[in-house]
Amino acid sequence: MTIPEENKKLDLNRIVYIGRTFDEYIDMFALSDDFLKGKRILDCPAGACSFTAIGNKKGYDITACDIAYYYDVEELKDKGLQDIEHAMETMRNVRDNYKWEYFKDIESLRRHRLSALHDVTNDRREAKKNYIPAALPQLPFEDNSFDVLLSAHFLFMYADRLNYQFHIDTLNELLRVTKDHIRIFPLVDLEGNTYKSLDKTLHYLEEIGCTTEIVQVPYEFQIHANSMLIISKGMENDKL
Repeated sequence: MTIPEENKKLDLNRIVYIGRTFDEYIDMFALSDDFLKGKRILDCPAGACSFTAIGNKKGYDITACDIAYYYDVEELKDKGLQDIEHAMETMRNVRDNYKWEYFKDIESLRRHRLSALHDVTNDRREAKKNYIPAALPQLPFEDNSFDVLLSAHFLFMYADRLNYQFHIDTLNELLRVTKDHIRIFPLVDLEGNTYKSLDKTLHYLEEIGCTTEIVQVPYEFQIHANSMLIISKGMENDKL
């Protein structure tokens, strides 16, 4: 396998390849069939989530984008299997940080994570064109390529590793490739605390002409992670 020159330093060991299921996405982002139909949707970063795999089989138009897709299918499958088992072992020590309602126990969680990995692995074999490799904060798409963009478990969550400027640069890029709005879930960091620069970020977004709304959703696994941010573009920032 050949990795593009700009990504030669990418270390597969630094990528956590664990994903959520299609049904989790429906609840995390408060989606419905009527909403999804007729829209071009980007999942970024998509990782090992099965939203694209299952969604396209249901007749929707979904593209997945992630830095992990510079690696081939089998490498990522093996990486995902290892990461799931490591995560399940870790989960035993921090289970009090989670609400065990959506998943009744660790074994139920493992089944969902394995299901997502299985679906995305098979779909990448069959529909490689739907999985685009890219390293944020840059995306290989034209302006306004997608109607809606979904972004789960990346921005805000890794505030200890991704600085404020990275968040702003990434948000600008997500907005550039999106025609209507983006949805981000969750709004907390890995410890369950609200992203410390959330108010500053909202102020910035409003200054560039976006409207923002925080919406509670019917999904809470990590405690306090039950809200998404909707960022809608105004006419004046169509050129972002």
